Amino acid sequence: MGISYCSRFILFLIIISLVPVYSDTNTDNEYNPGPVTYNARSVIVNGNPTLLFSGSIHYPRSTPEMWPNILRMAKEGGLNTIETYVFWNVHEPVEGQFNFTGNYDLVKFMKLIAENKLYAILRLGPFIQAEWNLGGLPFWLRDVPDIIFRSYNEPYMTHMKRYSEMIINMMKKEKLFAPQGGPIIMAQIENEYNHVQESYREKGIQYVKWAADMATGLYPDVPWIMCKQKDAPPNVISTCNGRHCADTFGGPNGDNKPSLWTENWTAQYRVFGDPPSQRAAEDIAFSVARFFMNNGSMTNYYMYHGGTNFGRTSSSFVTTRYYDEAPLDEFGLIREPKWSHLRDIHRVLNLVKKPFLLGTQKIKDINKFVQIITYEKPESNLCLAFLSNRHKKIHRTIRFRGKIYFLPRRSVAILPDCKTVIFNTELIISQHNSRSFVPSKKANKFKWESYRESIPISKDLPIMSKTPLELTSMTKDTTDYMWYSTSLHLDSDDLPMRPDILPVIQIQSLGDALLAFVNGEYIGFGHGSFIEKSFSFSKPVSLRTGVNHISILAMTVGLPNSGAYMEKRFSGIRTVILQGMSSGSLDLTLNQWGHKVGTEGEMLRLFTEEGSKKVKWSQADGPGTPITWYKTNFATPEGNNPVAIKMERMGKGVVWVNGHSLGRYWENYRSPLGAPSQTEYHMPREYLNPKNNLLVVYEESGGSIDGVVINTVNRDIICSFMYEDYPPNLDTWKYDGSVLKSLVESPKPEAQLRCDPDKFIKEIQFVSFGNPWGSCGTYIQGTCQSPIAKQVVTKACLGKNSCRIPLDKSFLGEPRDGSCSQEKVKRLAIQVRCAKKKEE
Repeated sequence: MGISYCSRFILFLIIISLVPVYSDTNTDNEYNPGPVTYNARSVIVNGNPTLLFSGSIHYPRSTPEMWPNILRMAKEGGLNTIETYVFWNVHEPVEGQFNFTGNYDLVKFMKLIAENKLYAILRLGPFIQAEWNLGGLPFWLRDVPDIIFRSYNEPYMTHMKRYSEMIINMMKKEKLFAPQGGPIIMAQIENEYNHVQESYREKGIQYVKWAADMATGLYPDVPWIMCKQKDAPPNVISTCNGRHCADTFGGPNGDNKPSLWTENWTAQYRVFGDPPSQRAAEDIAFSVARFFMNNGSMTNYYMYHGGTNFGRTSSSFVTTRYYDEAPLDEFGLIREPKWSHLRDIHRVLNLVKKPFLLGTQKIKDINKFVQIITYEKPESNLCLAFLSNRHKKIHRTIRFRGKIYFLPRRSVAILPDCKTVIFNTELIISQHNSRSFVPSKKANKFKWESYRESIPISKDLPIMSKTPLELTSMTKDTTDYMWYSTSLHLDSDDLPMRPDILPVIQIQSLGDALLAFVNGEYIGFGHGSFIEKSFSFSKPVSLRTGVNHISILAMTVGLPNSGAYMEKRFSGIRTVILQGMSSGSLDLTLNQWGHKVGTEGEMLRLFTEEGSKKVKWSQADGPGTPITWYKTNFATPEGNNPVAIKMERMGKGVVWVNGHSLGRYWENYRSPLGAPSQTEYHMPREYLNPKNNLLVVYEESGGSIDGVVINTVNRDIICSFMYEDYPPNLDTWKYDGSVLKSLVESPKPEAQLRCDPDKFIKEIQFVSFGNPWGSCGTYIQGTCQSPIAKQVVTKACLGKNSCRIPLDKSFLGEPRDGSCSQEKVKRLAIQVRCAKKKEE
C-alpha cells in the first residue's frame, strides 16, 4: 500500500469520525400524550399532526423479560407506535375467571410502551383472528345457549360488551389512554368483518353499527377504527390491511378522516406443510413510500416482532413460530436489512414531515407506471417530491425540473428539496445479517428415558356413546387429544379367505389428525391440512378371530380463527368402516364407542418435575415409538444468546422445558420442498433454571429422539452489499432551516458495519470490490475485483465494534489488469463475523 493511499485513508477515517449520526429519528420529543383528534391529513395528538410508524408486537407471544429489549429495538428502528391485540381467551379462559399475569400482563406491557415514549394502538377485538386459537374468543363462549358469534345476537353482544367494558375500564383505571397522559392514541373494535358480513345478512349490518356505537360509548376520547370495513359507521375510521394499500385501499369512510394502514404484512404467517414465506425489505419500503406519497399518514407493520405461539395458542395448522421474517425475528434478534432499511425510510419521512403535512399535493402521471407527486407550500422553500416507478421489470429514466433521474423497477425516490435523491426504496444502504444456530457445548449431554402410554380399549374408557362423539365439544380446548375405541367379535367366516388379502380400515375424519391402533398394534398416522382439515385414512389391518379392539387417538392442531359461524366448527371421527371382509364392508360407526379426553401423560402432568415421578421410565434406545414420552435433564446453555431446540428427526408432538410448553412441533409434515416448515423451536432463557433443567417431549407418531439438539442463536455474521451509484448515507444530510444541506463536501455512499454493543469484528470473511454476487453468508467472487479491497476493509474494521467504508475507487482500488473495464458500476460486498472479546 503506497504512502499516498495511506494518507487518503487516514484522512477519510478522520472525516467520518466527525460526521454526526442522524438523530431526527429520536421520537422522545414527539411523544406528547394529550387529546387525540384527526383530520383528513393525519391523526393529531395533543395538537400535533403526527406521522405514525407503528409495529405489531403481541405481548403473549414473548416473555415479559423480552419486552423491554423488543420495545427498545422497535424504537431504535424508527417506530413511534406499538400496536397489539387483546387476547380474550387467555384473559378469561373460564367464564368469570381472569388471568393478567406473566406474559398475559397487558397493563405491564402498556406501561413499558409508555416508558419507552411510544404511543399504542389497542386492538380490542374481541374477535382478533391473528392466527390465534379460535380467533381469540374463549371456548366457553360456544356453550352459551343460542349464541351466534359476531352477529347481531343478544347472547354474543352481551358477553362482548361485558368483556370490552372490563378491558376499557382497566385501561382507564391505569390512566393508559393518551388524554389521561398514557400511550393509547387509538383503539380498534372488531376485525376485518367485511370478510364474513354477508353471511349474516341484515344481522351483520346491525352488528357493525352496534359494535361501533358500543365501543365509542365506552371511551369516546380517542378515535376508534375498524380495519377493512368499507361500510364502517361514521363514528369510526375504516383502515387498510394488506401488502400494497396505496394501490388497493379505496380510502377511509369520510373526507375528514386520515388514510391509515393497520396491517402492512412483513411476510406471511406459515402453516405446517408450507414452504418458507418471505417479503423483501425493498418491497415493504416501496409500499410504505407509495402509501405516504398518496396522502397516507400511518403504517403498521404486521408483524414487527412475531414471536412464538407457546403452548396450544396457535390456530388451525399454524406453526409455533410466528412471523419469524419480521424486522425482529422470533428470538427478538434484528433481521437485516429489513430492520435498518425500514428505519431509514422512517428517518426520511420524518425529515420531510413539514412539507409533507403543510404542502399542497400535486400529482403528475408520466405513464401508467411512472408518477411524480410533489408537496409544496407557496411562498416558502418547502418542496418535497416522490418519483415512483411501479413497473415490476423495467427500470426508468425520467426528467424532473431540468434534471435526469434513474428509477429502478418498483422503486420510489424521495427528494426532500425536489432536487436531491436521499433515499430510494430499492437501494439498500444498510447492513445485512445471517442467523446461525450453534449447538450448545454444555446442554447436549442427554440421557434420554422413555415411557410409552398404554393403548386403551373401549371398556376402559369413561364416556360411552352409540356413535363417535364430536371432538372439540368434548375436549373444550383443554387438550388436543381424545381417544376413541370400539370392539367387535369376528368369526373365521368374517375374515377374508385368502391370507394374502387383508381387510382395510377406512376412517373419515372431520380433522385434524389421528393415530390408529388395531389390537394394540400401531397402524398409521393421517392428517388433514390448513386448506382441507377433513381427510380420509385408509390402511390394511390384521384382524383375528374373537374380540378385536380398534382404538384411535384423534387430535386437533389448533382451532379455527376465521370465517363465519365459528361456533359451528367440528373435528374428530365421523365414520369407521372395515372394507374387504367376507361379507363385504362392515360399518362400525354405530358399534358403540368409548371415549376419553386427553392423554394419560397430560393427566399425570409428566412434563413437570413432580408429575414425571409418577411413572416408571426406561432407557430410551432403538427406533422411536408412537404415543411415547421422553425426558432428560440438561445443563443451561452457555452465554446469554437466545436458545432453540432442534427437533429435526422427530415426528409430531409437544415439547416442554421445566413445565413450560414451547408449543407443537411437526417434523414429518413436509413442505413441497421436502423439508419441515419449522425445525427450531424457541426455548426462552426465562424458562431455564440456573443450572439443571427438565426437558420432556411427547412424541405422537414416532421419531428419533437422539436427533434432538439444543442450540444457541446469533446473528453475528453481518454484511454489506452496495453499488457505487447508490445515494449517500442518510446521516450525511440535515435541514438547515428549510434548506437541505450535506454534512460533508462530496457525499458518497458508504458501507456500514456494526456489531452488537458488546461485540467486535473478529474476522473478515469476504471482501470484493468489482462484480461479486450472492447474499449474506453465501457471497462469491465475480470475474473482477480490486486486489487491495480486503486489505483496506481489514485495516478499517478488524477489532472494532463498527466501521464505515466509502465506495470510492481511490480508497478501494481497481484491478490493474483492467478486468473490470466492462463494469460501468462496481459493487462492494463485505462479510464479517462479530464476537465477544472472549468467545463462549
